[in-house]
Amino acid sequence: MASRKQVAEKAGVSVATVSYVLNDKPGVSDAVREKVRSAIDELGYKPSYAARALKTKKTNCLSVFVNYIGDPFEAGLLNTMEHRARELGYFIYFHTYQQEEEEDFRHYFAGRIDGLLLLGQSLKEETLRSLAAEGIPVISVMEPVRAEGLTAYIDIDWEAAMAAGISHLKTQGHRNIGFMANGGQEHPHERRTQAFLAVMKREGLPVNEGTLLYGEGRLEQAQEAMLRYIKDGMPGGHSAFMTASDLMAAGMLAACREARVPVPGKLAIVGCEDIMMTLHTTPAITVLHYPRPEIAALAVERMVGHLNGKPAASTRLESSLIVRDSSRLL
Repeated sequence: MASRKQVAEKAGVSVATVSYVLNDKPGVSDAVREKVRSAIDELGYKPSYAARALKTKKTNCLSVFVNYIGDPFEAGLLNTMEHRARELGYFIYFHTYQQEEEEDFRHYFAGRIDGLLLLGQSLKEETLRSLAAEGIPVISVMEPVRAEGLTAYIDIDWEAAMAAGISHLKTQGHRNIGFMANGGQEHPHERRTQAFLAVMKREGLPVNEGTLLYGEGRLEQAQEAMLRYIKDGMPGGHSAFMTASDLMAAGMLAACREARVPVPGKLAIVGCEDIMMTLHTTPAITVLHYPRPEIAALAVERMVGHLNGKPAASTRLESSLIVRDSSRLL
């Protein structure tokens, strides 16, 4: 098995430089990093994480809190996070988030992980401070609803994204636009709901009875909520709906099919994540594209950078609107 010294000789650099590259530390040029990585690949070098852990007091393990493992949006994020973490020499553990267990997080994670990644969960301020006291940094994919300033996050600009969706619907002749929300005020989807309402108010569009429906982030619950709305005579007379998740958009579409409400003939639907499912529904669902691979990889990179002395900053990436048949004029 190749050694770190052999990698250094192959790349024509010092052993210390190889260590800097392996630990993603600053002070090494891109050209030198590439030479070291090429030497690592050519020699098949595998760093000893056990030895590193003994020396650095690090576990090289990260944990990720999951909201709903059955959500393909989150599954896509997790897949990229796990892959990028492995590339950077870290292992990831997944945990389903249970708010009632929050007071035990500090004791559970202390000494077991180097950092905690969230999928938008809003941890209590005291929880964040206790984790910080244990030397466990926290970074979130999706902006948490509360504890602003205590958690760096990677997300999109949801007001800009909702504005693009609403503008598209307006060009199709829609003014009475509803929204299917999750319903949990501390759920990550709440940022999306508040962004929708802010844009509606700014555009002078009506917010009335039936504007907000609640689908709990699941396909089945969204379908049931939409069927109740249709059965009640579609109060508010909305001609279009946006949703806080693609699963809920698919649930709305299923309800419309069951109740024989034509989409987009009588009701237009716009989702907000661009999971693969939205391409294969009938009709295909218009979506706000969420750049999952970029955001998931960046969150892991920011965490590893933070663990190596580079403070993590919050970042919003751009999104885009992908127009499909669920919102096109017939």
